Amino acid sequence: MEIRSSPPEYLTTREVAELLRVKERKVYEMAAAEEIPCRRVTGKLLFPRVELEAWLVGELPVGGGRAVAVARPAPASVVAGSHDPLLDWAIRESGSGLATFFDGSLDGLTRLETGDAMAAGLHVFEPDRDDWNIRHVTNSLGSAPVVLVEWAIRRQGLILSAGLAESVRSIGDLRGKCLVRRQPAAGAGILLNHLLQEAGITSNEITFSKDVARTETDAAVAVASGRADAAPGLEAMAKQFGLAFVPTQEERFDLVVDRRSWFEPPFQALLEFCRGDAFAAKAEELGGYNLSGHGRVHWNGA
Repeated sequence: MEIRSSPPEYLTTREVAELLRVKERKVYEMAAAEEIPCRRVTGKLLFPRVELEAWLVGELPVGGGRAVAVARPAPASVVAGSHDPLLDWAIRESGSGLATFFDGSLDGLTRLETGDAMAAGLHVFEPDRDDWNIRHVTNSLGSAPVVLVEWAIRRQGLILSAGLAESVRSIGDLRGKCLVRRQPAAGAGILLNHLLQEAGITSNEITFSKDVARTETDAAVAVASGRADAAPGLEAMAKQFGLAFVPTQEERFDLVVDRRSWFEPPFQALLEFCRGDAFAAKAEELGGYNLSGHGRVHWNGA
């Protein structure tokens, strides 16, 4: 049985700089200005881990002030939001103990806001900014202590039944076809609506399946079983089910995470697992993933 050592009680300047993604000089400047909790021991700066974590989530003022507890219950150990096959697999394989409730990007934001989740997967296209997720996070959680980090760039597109592999080459070829219905809170559905509008396809030129596909797997199964001609979905799922695929977009799938939960053992176990070779190998096996920006911070809340 593997025995894991407990986290250090004090962090070094270098460790704090890596945590905050700043240069060590900036950490020294913050310590000198009493902008960050620290101790000076025999001329060396040390940073109490517990106080630093409290400061990061806004529970500890600095500049000589005393810690003030904020009556904010810890969120549930649940990862919500949009379904991602690689994330789903990593949560299981990491042994983190995190639960999942995947019911769409916007649902994840709501659950994070209410404390019913500690993280949510997002891939909400923001066409006016030609970007992903940030405006939706700031609008929903702007005053909350959360961080938005990149999980992966994914190849999004159309999953097609075998009979349409030759005739459907773009969104414009979907006229007269039956598409898989996604829930209103799903990022894939939001992107599909945008692409249909761009292609000039109206609602009376296509039909939607009766049942709603709430995950990427559900969407691919609906096409594979013949319940629909096509589905908005991932290359990874088309590959898994042996279906044709037409790419439409390189999308950024992010995780928005409660900052306090980031430092707790369940999420740390997930992060540690994702640093290993098995994680990169699984992404390669699934296909359609680019992990070059994995872990990059795109927005940091209050």
